[in-house]
Amino acid sequence: MIGLGFVYLVAGAFFAGCAVLGIVDRRWANALFHALLALSFFAGDRIGDVGNGVLVLALVATATSGRMRRGEPAAADAPKGPLLILALVIPAAALGGTLLFKQMPTLIDPKQATLVALAMGVLLALALCHRVLRAPPLAGIRAGRRLLDEIGWAAVMPQLLASLGAVFALAGVGDVVGGLAGAAIPAGSVLGAVLVYALGMALFTIVMGNAFAAFPVMAAGVGIPLLVRQFGGDPAPVAAIGMLAGFCGTLLTPMAANFNIVPAALLELKDRYGVIRAQAATALPLLGFNILLLWWVIR
Repeated sequence: MIGLGFVYLVAGAFFAGCAVLGIVDRRWANALFHALLALSFFAGDRIGDVGNGVLVLALVATATSGRMRRGEPAAADAPKGPLLILALVIPAAALGGTLLFKQMPTLIDPKQATLVALAMGVLLALALCHRVLRAPPLAGIRAGRRLLDEIGWAAVMPQLLASLGAVFALAGVGDVVGGLAGAAIPAGSVLGAVLVYALGMALFTIVMGNAFAAFPVMAAGVGIPLLVRQFGGDPAPVAAIGMLAGFCGTLLTPMAANFNIVPAALLELKDRYGVIRAQAATALPLLGFNILLLWWVIR
């Protein structure tokens, strides 16, 4: 059955290709960084917790060594052709594949249908680009490596922060937060629970930089025990609106470096926090709207 292993194989092959190109171009630190990422996708489930921990430490050491070089300048003779149509192949394949693969449970893992369709869409788009634009076989990997090198260590921050959220949840931080929230929220107050949940998602995201890291903590502490079990809220909107509240925090924090700091660097803005300042006027009203929406859904 085709499932998450196929997605990991595609991602690992891309990073391995980046590592090989880095060795060829004598970009040693970049090549090591990409090779470690490839190893995590190829063998992450086989090297155990200690092995993965060592791998993460090696990634951090490589990223902070100061030896990683920025991406090479883009080629002046950029390919010309129906680039937008080719780019739309990926979301179209992801949507169509998801609907199709769910009807093929014996061949495609239904739980991973979207990710499998997305990975196949990427491969299909690469093949079409090679055919239509007559690009060299490795052009896609070279372009991806250039963008990855430009982003640098921030490219893996979402995954690491999401893992940190899972560690916090396993360590019982959610229970502690739930205990504090339960003591602070007036008995039977739906609005109080909604405020603690949504504001907690936003604040945890501001501190940790990623809503995926905040969600396990706030869901375990407030979302599930109070909003779902005590007040009878539907888990789907509780989770979805909670994530939207967390994303409001993403717009407001430099900890979300890949969203707020890296773009400022790429655009060479004078104000390093210019992106955050511009987003604040949207984030705060949107957070208020999400709070009201969640309260309206549950009450």
